[in-house]
Order: sequence, then structure tokens, then C-alpha cells
Amino acid sequence: MPIYYRKMVLLAKIETAYATDPTLTGAANAVLAKNVTIADMEGNDVSRDLVQPNFGNQPTVPADLHVTIEFDTELAGSGTAGTAPSWGPLFRAAGCAEVIVADTSVTYSPITDSIESAYLKFWMGATLHAIKGARGTGKLNVNAQGIPFVHWKFWGLYTPPSEVAAAVPVFTAWKKPLVVNKANTQFTVNSVALVMRSFSLDLANPVEPRLLVNKESIELTDHREEIEFTAEAVPVTTMDIHGLANSQATVPVSLIHGVTAGNIITLSAPTAQFQRPSGYQNSQGIAERGLKMLALPDAGNDQWSLAAT
Repeated sequence: MPIYYRKMVLLAKIETAYATDPTLTGAANAVLAKNVTIADMEGNDVSRDLVQPNFGNQPTVPADLHVTIEFDTELAGSGTAGTAPSWGPLFRAAGCAEVIVADTSVTYSPITDSIESAYLKFWMGATLHAIKGARGTGKLNVNAQGIPFVHWKFWGLYTPPSEVAAAVPVFTAWKKPLVVNKANTQFTVNSVALVMRSFSLDLANPVEPRLLVNKESIELTDHREEIEFTAEAVPVTTMDIHGLANSQATVPVSLIHGVTAGNIITLSAPTAQFQRPSGYQNSQGIAERGLKMLALPDAGNDQWSLAAT
């Protein structure tokens, strides 16, 4: 009997002990994902390089074994202010703190120390891939007339696949997203409301599998956040992008998506620096610019925040 490609289930939960199954359930830990891909035996094939009296291939030994998994999740709130959204554990395993203010907000922002890890379980049919000790990175994408989403990539320690009945996922905690448009979305740079076509914040976390004697782990070693957006070009008198880039000034970037309490997402990058602009683009006869910025820390671990209110 074939394994049907559409029969996928993905779960994720923060680990309490590193690389130890924290007991995931379909009811509590299901991830409503799309575009899932898995590389389930990453590493190297180390040649044994044996002496032999003839031509021919050398036998190899698999080494540096780990797993990578990539997927997208839609960006919407939990529906209740002060209740963590279902995608919260993914941000935590991507090097973020989760701060909950009861009945008000849940905010994610980068941290340097005590970075958490996640345990993921992915089923293709009845084949279970358990991905332990996982840490990763994400890229937020907010494009006009589209659904806002985060593209995730996680690295985890290798566990041999096994045949286990798939969990039954429950997705009620995942709320329907709002389309990105004038009614639902606000975007400003340096307090200037720009006509935005597309926006992304790439966490760009370097992630390293460290597979050594007496310790095997996945380590998140830095934050290198980058902002990219495409917007209608504006006069220099409105915003002098060249001058800001030359002066190395930092300016605030704000993106607010959503209109109803419990489903408002606010992304703030208070000290972002323009990089050199690269020219104009023609879109429907209108001049647009594709621009890049670096999200810079000020006091530290404050280069950006994502608040669900």
C-alpha cells in the first residue's frame, strides 16, 4: 500500500529537558502548517579509503547525522488578548522570549541566553520522524493581498524513523488569518506611512549542529535580523533614504496587522538602519523601491518585537 503524500501530521512542543520527549499530543501541540519539507538524514558519507588492489567505490560510513524540516504557518492571533498563539513555541525555539501580560498581550523578542529547544514529531502516513533538541530560524512575510505567514526552518538531532500510528491533530487554536490590505494593515518607516507591496523580517539565526563526544546538540549562535520591503518611491523631501543610509541613522519600523482585539499583530523594529538603495522598479507604471534594512539592537535583545494583542 502506498504512503499518500497528503497524509501529514506535524506537532511541536518546547522541551523541558534537552532532547527529551515532553509528551506531545495532537490535541495540544498540532501545527497547522503548509509547504512542509523534511531532510530526514542530513550529514556526511565518510569514505573509509581502504587499500584495495583494483578500481572501484569505497564503502562509506554515515556521520554528522541530523534532521532539517521547513514549513510555513499563517500569522494570526489566538483570538484572545493575553493568550499565547499556537505558533508561540516556534518563536521560542527560534531564540525568542515569550512575555505574557494577562488579558492584554503576548510579546516575542530575541534573547541571547537560555535559548529553548523544541521537540517536533512529523508523520508521513504512519512513518514517524521524531526531531529532538530542535532550534531554528524564521522569516515573516507580509505581502499585499496575501496571507501573512512565517517560513520556518528547524535543525534537530537524528532519530531513526519508525512506524507509529499518527496523532490526530486538533487545529481549533489556530485562527483564520486576515488578508494584507489597506483595511487590515498599517506600515510606517520613520513615522512615514509608505505604500507597501511586500515586507519581510528574516530572523537569519545561524544554527549549528554540534555532534561531539559526550555532547550532541543543536546550537543557535547569533541573531542577524534583516528587513526587506518593496514600497512606492517617495520624494527625498518625504524621506531621504540616501541620506539616512549615508548617515547610518537608525529609524523605527512598524507594521500592524489586524483590527480586532485578540487578532492584532504588531511588529516593531525601533532602531533599524537603511542599507544602500539599489534603484527603482516599474510596477503598473508606478516607481517602486526594493529596500533593505538591518534591525539593530540598542540596549541589547531589543532589535525587534512581535506583540499579539
